[in-house]
Amino acid sequence: MKPIIGKPAPLFSADSTIGPISLEQCRGRAVVLYFYPKDNTPGCTTESQDFRDLHEEFLAASCVVLGISRDTLKSHENFRCKFELPFPLIADPDETVCNLFGVIKQKNMYGKQVRGIERSTFLIDAYGVLVQEWRGVKVPGHAKEVLQAAKSIG
Repeated sequence: MKPIIGKPAPLFSADSTIGPISLEQCRGRAVVLYFYPKDNTPGCTTESQDFRDLHEEFLAASCVVLGISRDTLKSHENFRCKFELPFPLIADPDETVCNLFGVIKQKNMYGKQVRGIERSTFLIDAYGVLVQEWRGVKVPGHAKEVLQAAKSIG
């Protein structure tokens, strides 16, 4: 099941690097929820740094940025500190939130089929409605594109 643009985004609560976090507690501000495959891998590091570098502009657009992967909180803490990420990272080791947003896919890794997160980003407005989604994201320029979309709903 995938969320539908123009409909309320799936509600969730999960553990993050700042404690339990839920979509409902972000009401009143837009939310960028970006799913990435794994901490400390080249593409995921670059994507997270791009969101970090634009974080002040996201805040100015009244937008919360949340990163999410299947990594543990301990892994997220290390990743967040290492790259000075100013936003929370959500741990979803049991894939609960991933499944709500339909981001788990069969992927080809070195010739083997593996289940993993398809790099995806969701923009949710201040009322909790899904406004835009990006699936199969290519990292270069992505955070800037999401920022422009966030500014347009502000």
